[in-house]
Amino acid sequence: MLKTRAKYHLGQVVRHRKHPFRGVVFDVDAMFTNTEEWYEAIPEEARPQKDQPFYHLLAENDQSYYVAYVSEQNLVADYSGQPVDHPDLDDLFGPFEDGQYPLHFQLN
Repeated sequence: MLKTRAKYHLGQVVRHRKHPFRGVVFDVDAMFTNTEEWYEAIPEEARPQKDQPFYHLLAENDQSYYVAYVSEQNLVADYSGQPVDHPDLDDLFGPFEDGQYPLHFQLN
């Protein structure tokens, strides 16, 4: 069954449930849209269901910055109040305020 509403929104800070990284949501797919090769690379016992929202994140961990693609079931909201330091944030969002990042542009 396709879930119709995403739990997290653009500009929200989230963290991964199992892995030590956090990030800012910059895009949402209503369901899985990445490649089968990417999906098959995930160990079978850890593969998320495809019929849920997937989030594109400007992510960071202790060693690096990157873009992550994560299923909704593997994310939780980050209420730490701490900003994310990803170098590409300024391209999409305004300054961190009230625990989130406001968009720099209007969506259609």
